[in-house]
Amino acid sequence: MLGLLDELDYLLVTALQVAPRADWQTVGEALGLDASTVARRWARLTREGHAWISVHPAVRARAPAVVAFVEVDCVAGRLHEVAAEIAEDPHVFNLEHVSGGRDLLVTAVFADQAELARYVGFRLGALDGVAASRTQVATTLHAEGSRWRLDRLTEEQRRRLAGPDRPAPSRPAGGRLLEGRDLDLVRVLSEDPRQSAARLAERTGLSPTTVRRRLDRLEAEHALVYRCEVARALSGWPVSVSLWAAVPQSRAPRLAERISALREIRLCASLSGPYNLLLAAWLRSVDDIAPFESRLTERFPELAVADRALTLWPMKLGGHLLDPRGRHLRAVPLGQWSDAGSAAAEAALLDRLRTPRTAAPSAGPAGGG
Repeated sequence: MLGLLDELDYLLVTALQVAPRADWQTVGEALGLDASTVARRWARLTREGHAWISVHPAVRARAPAVVAFVEVDCVAGRLHEVAAEIAEDPHVFNLEHVSGGRDLLVTAVFADQAELARYVGFRLGALDGVAASRTQVATTLHAEGSRWRLDRLTEEQRRRLAGPDRPAPSRPAGGRLLEGRDLDLVRVLSEDPRQSAARLAERTGLSPTTVRRRLDRLEAEHALVYRCEVARALSGWPVSVSLWAAVPQSRAPRLAERISALREIRLCASLSGPYNLLLAAWLRSVDDIAPFESRLTERFPELAVADRALTLWPMKLGGHLLDPRGRHLRAVPLGQWSDAGSAAAEAALLDRLRTPRTAAPSAGPAGGG
């Protein structure tokens, strides 16, 4: 039985979506509570798997990077075995058991197209239980889940949490590549994104002042993406549906920008395939799927929905493993895929391709002269 959240729980989650590293005193003052109360509530929410915070580098801060959506068909009776194997891959961001014309939908990040090819061909292709897969590459990510909010706060509460205005970033969002020293700090931070600067300094060998300065710089440059998530069954938006759509290519960027602003949209990505837009929406109920799609196509007549899939089990979200009700189980630290075995298989294939086949003796033209 999944417990219920009260209004203060929802306010707390929303506050941490706005300011994930704000100290408990600041959070409490914004919500009209004392620091110990909000800290105790957050401890209960995380202990029960009802809410959690994650952090990872922005995609463009890890460039070159390729974001791919891989549809996986499984042999009958092998779906959960395959999913358990894929879920441990550190570069797999999301993993969903879905309805429709595929069993699993995988969202993963790769260093380049060659690494993607190795993963699909030598990793997924070699897994017992995988019958087939289809891959599309995101040419642009217009919106992703870190921007989604429960929207429980007043404007004054948001202002209190945001604190003093920071100067505008000197580079485009996520435009600076993270260096090794920054990646080391982010790796430690990701284990508990609310760790204090003093604790991070102790674990990284840096001074607290250096930790604060680096985190402030990374956040100002939008090189980090924080997510405060709530178990989907408790979010008020328990249904997730993915829509593959086609729009005129010349109009795609503008349409994607407008679609991304819709309350229900968690993901909007331009794709490399025949359906050039992938949308993920969170809805109030299954009954809302058809009306939402109708509203979408009425508002954007140039958009034609070609396929849809309902998420049955969000197995992995933002690098975190979830139970069937969307409760947090544990994190799989996000990182680059270690594809040494696949690279070896690729090398063997290349050796084979380099070696000309011995031509069979010719029998001459059929029927003679």
